[in-house]
Amino acid sequence: MFKKNTYVMYKTDVCKITDIKKNKFTNLDCYILKPLFDSSLTISAPVNNENGYLRRLLTKKETLDLIKEIPNISVLDADVKNLENEYRNLLHTLDHRDLIKIIKTTYLRNKQRLESKKNLSEKDKEYFNKAEKYLYDELSVVLGKSYEQTKQYVINKVEEEIK
Repeated sequence: MFKKNTYVMYKTDVCKITDIKKNKFTNLDCYILKPLFDSSLTISAPVNNENGYLRRLLTKKETLDLIKEIPNISVLDADVKNLENEYRNLLHTLDHRDLIKIIKTTYLRNKQRLESKKNLSEKDKEYFNKAEKYLYDELSVVLGKSYEQTKQYVINKVEEEIK
């Protein structure tokens, strides 16, 4: 069970637990969650987490280990017809390595398209943006940096690992 004022992930949102109350309709204990990046929203999630939507944030050590692992995470090797399905499936796992796989694949595909003087793929761009948001929202909270600072930090660390 999480404590009040703890940061957690609820699906794709970093949230702060602002309270723990009994739901009037279900009579279940629920966390009252406030997403950090959408102040207009309040979420009520059962403490028992039977759907598995709620999890703890990565620790700082886990985050730094993940960043070191990025150069070794493979890109997708899917034919163009099935690529969007592959992106969608990976995005729904909410696994950090799957998000990185999407980011790396879409980045490289769009880089190749630009070098070939072709238009960027809108689907690649869409999945790239979603995967980056889900990943960097969490990492920015863990590292205590802004979204942009976190993104630049990760890029710098990956470049150091490659050298």
